[in-house]
Amino acid sequence: MSQSPGSHTDPSSASTGQLIGELPELVTRLVRDEVRLAQAEVKGKAKKLGVGAGLFGGAGLVALLGLNALITAGILGLANVLPGYLAAIIIAVVLFLIAGVLALLGKKDVQDAKPPLPTETLESIKTDVATVKESAGR
Repeated sequence: MSQSPGSHTDPSSASTGQLIGELPELVTRLVRDEVRLAQAEVKGKAKKLGVGAGLFGGAGLVALLGLNALITAGILGLANVLPGYLAAIIIAVVLFLIAGVLALLGKKDVQDAKPPLPTETLESIKTDVATVKESAGR
């Protein structure tokens, strides 16, 4: 009694041999379906990630515009007691000082991260390999 591919016998009436014969096809189908499900899930999450990143970018732009407005307000406020050009220079110097401090902190963090290798993990792997070699030599 031959069956077309894709049709399966009723498990309660099938012999063990028939069930074992269908096993590779069923496992293949299961793996294929799981891969499709994973792809769909990743695609959906990637889309949400893209939208979220775009919204963060928009928020950053609006925050930058707000910061510009605050800087302008600071210059105008300081211009009430000093000439306008001097108020602008003072605010610019303060901003450059803040930028310099942030750049130095960022440079330090980048240097601490070099090289971008998982050095602790590599050391752990080397230790594991040495332990295995030592155990094999006994």
